[in-house]
Amino acid sequence: MISISELPHLHSDSVPEQTKSTESLKVCLIALGEETFAIDLRQVREVFEPESITPVPGMPAALVGVTNLRGTIIPLVDLRASLHVPVSAIPKYAVVVRHGTQQVGILVEDVPEIRIVQSDDLMASSAHPTAKRHPMISLFFKTGNKPSAILEMSRLLSSIEETANDQSP
Repeated sequence: MISISELPHLHSDSVPEQTKSTESLKVCLIALGEETFAIDLRQVREVFEPESITPVPGMPAALVGVTNLRGTIIPLVDLRASLHVPVSAIPKYAVVVRHGTQQVGILVEDVPEIRIVQSDDLMASSAHPTAKRHPMISLFFKTGNKPSAILEMSRLLSSIEETANDQSP
């Protein structure tokens, strides 16, 4: 188990003070295949390496199973199919995110960094041509030469819940 505060290269305090702004968003970058996505850091509880994953029969394909994190059962989600990202490697980490009282672990291949995104660098998902395929995306920002999507956790959790309810007898 890794706490974000224990990773010096991921800790937001390592960001130079001059880049901090009241109109910025701290995000946790996650790697899924060749794509980089982001999660609002306020919704990230922790990052850990799951020791084992227990499959749950009858659940949506995205819900690959559950794991035990210090006595708490965490559902684990693989978003690659939902986000149209080809499978290129076995996910190594789970990023535990929360929205209200719900929490879920998103399986990812890497967590390269925590970044501060300035408001000037954000663009609405409606302004991006691929956003229609991804209702879980709220905003985009540039990482290098290509845009990265910020995942909307409330939409993600609602989508999983709706799919699970649809598959219930």
